[in-house]
Amino acid sequence: MTKKIMALLLFVSTITMAQEKVLLRLKYEKGDSYTMNMKMAQVMGMGVMTTDMNIQMKYDITNVSSDTYESTSKFTKMVMDMKQGAMQVSYDSTKKDEELDETGKMMKSQMAPMLEATILMKGDKLGKVLETKVEPNVPGAGEFTDQSSNVIYPEKAVAVGDSWTMTKSNKGMDLNFTYKVKTISAKNVVLDVSGKVSGIAEGDITGSMNIDRKSGVLTESKINMAMKVQGQDLSTNLTINQTKI
Repeated sequence: MTKKIMALLLFVSTITMAQEKVLLRLKYEKGDSYTMNMKMAQVMGMGVMTTDMNIQMKYDITNVSSDTYESTSKFTKMVMDMKQGAMQVSYDSTKKDEELDETGKMMKSQMAPMLEATILMKGDKLGKVLETKVEPNVPGAGEFTDQSSNVIYPEKAVAVGDSWTMTKSNKGMDLNFTYKVKTISAKNVVLDVSGKVSGIAEGDITGSMNIDRKSGVLTESKINMAMKVQGQDLSTNLTINQTKI
């Protein structure tokens, strides 16, 4: 009898956990600070062109209202290694001039304004970016902040197995994402990510995301895109980690 009762309790507990719903919202508090570490690896063709990039940023929550938040962010580190045929470019913002080769020094002069820039962003609690401003204005700087906000939450609470979709347009490509709730725990909500790429590139999207349940902040994202661009294979692997400090 005791074994039957235990089995019944376990069954009821499993059903209850499966039906648990969570309302995904960003719950920043004024004064919160985070670090973001973004790594991207791209390979075109059979290694004809490769790009490895590591971007680190720090962002501070400067204001929070009932529906929106405001933040400022700055780049703290940039590392890039690019290869195309016989040409190779390496750059590390933490290195001194004497540690860089000529191409690295050239990259440093181009990246210096971005490292000095401050990005001001306003978003809502669903994760939508409402405004982005770069001071001083540096083209392309705001795109990295948008990468860190690459999920928009649904209006309704979700349970394990629920899904929703989102479309983003970027440089002639339409990225159609589907997010599906894989697990819900007391600490985290884990999503499976799938989707399609269309436009100037065609391909598939796969990946996963880990969300802090209490704050709604994306703590880890792994997105893989396998595409064809003008007949060439292009793979992109993007990993983002965010940590409260």
